[in-house]
Amino acid sequence: MQQLFNYHSKIIKFRLRIYKIRKTSYMSFEPFLAVFVITQFRKNLKNDGLLDKWNQYLNIGYFIAIGIFIIDVSFSAHKAATILSHLYFLGLTIAPYYIDDLKSGKQLAFALIPFAIVGLISDVIEKWFPNFYDDHENTIQSLVVFSLIWAFSLWMINRKQAKALENERRQRFAEQEQNRMMAAMKVNLESEVKQRTAELTKQTEELQQALAELKSTQAQLIQSEKMASLGELTAGIAHEIQNPLNFVNNFSEVSIELLEELKDEVLDKLPDDVKEEAGDIISDITQNLSKINQHGKRADAIVKGMLQHSRTTTGKKEPTDINALADEYLRLSYHGLRAKDKSFNAGMKTSFDPELGKIEAIPQDLGRVLLNLFNNSFYAVTEKKKLLGEGYEPTVTVNTKRVVSASGADLVQIMVEDNGTGIPQKVLDKIYQPFFTTKPTGQGTGLGLSMSYDIITKGHGGDLKVETAEGEFARFIITLPVGNLQSA
Repeated sequence: MQQLFNYHSKIIKFRLRIYKIRKTSYMSFEPFLAVFVITQFRKNLKNDGLLDKWNQYLNIGYFIAIGIFIIDVSFSAHKAATILSHLYFLGLTIAPYYIDDLKSGKQLAFALIPFAIVGLISDVIEKWFPNFYDDHENTIQSLVVFSLIWAFSLWMINRKQAKALENERRQRFAEQEQNRMMAAMKVNLESEVKQRTAELTKQTEELQQALAELKSTQAQLIQSEKMASLGELTAGIAHEIQNPLNFVNNFSEVSIELLEELKDEVLDKLPDDVKEEAGDIISDITQNLSKINQHGKRADAIVKGMLQHSRTTTGKKEPTDINALADEYLRLSYHGLRAKDKSFNAGMKTSFDPELGKIEAIPQDLGRVLLNLFNNSFYAVTEKKKLLGEGYEPTVTVNTKRVVSASGADLVQIMVEDNGTGIPQKVLDKIYQPFFTTKPTGQGTGLGLSMSYDIITKGHGGDLKVETAEGEFARFIITLPVGNLQSA
């Protein structure tokens, strides 16, 4: 019992000491608490980026706290200053609950509101209800002490939490900074990878282009060697065959003439009983000699075609005006066919690019290609004219223009189109084979398109394509590399 009494006495003494402190220095303490609260508000507003908006009001709050302190110290208005101080401090503590910009100070306000309320109530009771205050002084003092302990405890807890949050914020900021640096490094790395990839792609394309040019040059050299060897071979064959063919053709023609003379001058002098039989024999011999002459000329044309085929890449390249060359051989083909057949007639349309200029080419070889294509087109429209009659208008169209390939290379394109019989789909894959022809026997050697294909692809490094619809049209497209293009 004695120990319990002593403990109770110590608590009473402690409360009295707190009360004395409050009585003597509470007013000098509460304005400092107001300054502390305003300072915390300033820190929070600065972190939220709102300090410029509230800086003037915070400075006014400092002046008010200092003014209350000066009034308390300098004038004999202790109780009025005490009430004013309580109201001001209470207003500061409840401000975060009504002003959104100060909501980050709610935790501090929650810790100090009990102290502000208890202090205000204590002074009001002491001033206006002194008897009640004297009867419950110990209880009121205990509430003041507990409100201080509450404020200090919550302040310590909030401070600890604030430090933890600050550490977390710094850690998160460090992680964000690290992520930003990693993202920047990733962007730089991706940029370097793209740059290296582009360089490697460019080098690969250059190597592929160089390899393609090398293969093209190699193919042209091989073709030149093959054609040179074939030229020597065909020259020997022509020398050995041409003379016998000439004798066959010439003597068959002479024999036909002699038989005609025999028929006109000698046959009438024969007796009637042998005259008819002799005439039949002369007619049979004449017919046989005509066949011999016809097939002899056919063999002569084949030999000449072989000679032309073997000379496709033996010429020398020189600046060539494609427009002039195409126009010249178009008219040469037309007038040549007109000279053989007076009934031949066809329309011609041309569209030449005036900016085409000259390219490095072998004009004689390109001329043979164009002449062959023109002859084929005129033949196709003539055959269709025979089928359709007067309602059909045979037309051969020639166009030239510059184009750009998918790889960006400049090319020259020559298009020869006709509205003739077209090419059957079943033979389309065979038209470039030597000795293949769709013309009747005696009207084509089958070497024209084969020779043309070799001249374009192997002799000039170009391309020869065909587009056709049977019975409607045929379109041959020659594509040549520009090379050293000269302006028109």
